[in-house]
Amino acid sequence: MSNRLFFIKKCYNLAQLMRINQPIGFFLLLWPTLWGLWLSNRGIPDHVILIVFVTGVLCMRSAGCIINDYVDCDIDSRVRRTKMRPLSSGAITKKEASTVLLILLIIALALVLIFNFVTIILSLVALILSGIYPYLKRYTYFPQLMLGILFSWPILMAFTAINYPVSTTAWLLFMMNIIWTIVYDTQYAMIDREDDKYIGVKSSAVLFGNMDKFVIGIFQFIIIFILGIIGWKERFTVVFYFFSLFGVTIIFIWQQILINERKRTQYFKAFLSNNYIGALIFMGIALNLY
Repeated sequence: MSNRLFFIKKCYNLAQLMRINQPIGFFLLLWPTLWGLWLSNRGIPDHVILIVFVTGVLCMRSAGCIINDYVDCDIDSRVRRTKMRPLSSGAITKKEASTVLLILLIIALALVLIFNFVTIILSLVALILSGIYPYLKRYTYFPQLMLGILFSWPILMAFTAINYPVSTTAWLLFMMNIIWTIVYDTQYAMIDREDDKYIGVKSSAVLFGNMDKFVIGIFQFIIIFILGIIGWKERFTVVFYFFSLFGVTIIFIWQQILINERKRTQYFKAFLSNNYIGALIFMGIALNLY
């Protein structure tokens, strides 16, 4: 293989390692970040802050994927869906992965240093939690809960970065996003449930078992309820209720129809549809604050 082809192949494998080819994770982290930025600023945030947060989301999502794959390399090689990932297949070495991870973390650190002390501390806590997260599936059934905390963390950072106190609305968003993350990551974990049970990996999908659809439905109802409280508290107009309540409710119903068939492809479709939920909630917030 020529040096040029080798370089192209290596770049492709690194892009896979950072999940650039699978942007759904980026969007699922981006949407709550945008909710927090718009609500904390009561409208469109400063362009510099917006660019820093979006870039930070991109870096930390990729860094999180590398950390997860690095720790789970032995597990991924035994799961049908993940055995061909760059680290588990040997296409990328652990040294190469560590180098890319270090570069991403340096960029993220440089970005967060423009903010205040509280926001910097929050970012460091998020990094620690990111390192803990991959180990939870070995010992507990609640890795989805930790992922929910991690994916909700930017909401708190958005409020502290813009020098607003972390309001009740921020905590409601934080709690709602944790529950939403548990919902969509459980849908995702349902794809690998049989493999996970065979190799002894724990997840909410394994814990819920045949009650999975019912538990997800309860969580979806709680999400709608919290959204209603946020809309009432912020005195949002009917626009918010149309996009963020009615629209999200319709997608939740569609997800229940999809997972009812208990097919791997349908679980994945249900998971992917969560991107529209994040977008609809953002549209409801942004249009009210325009």
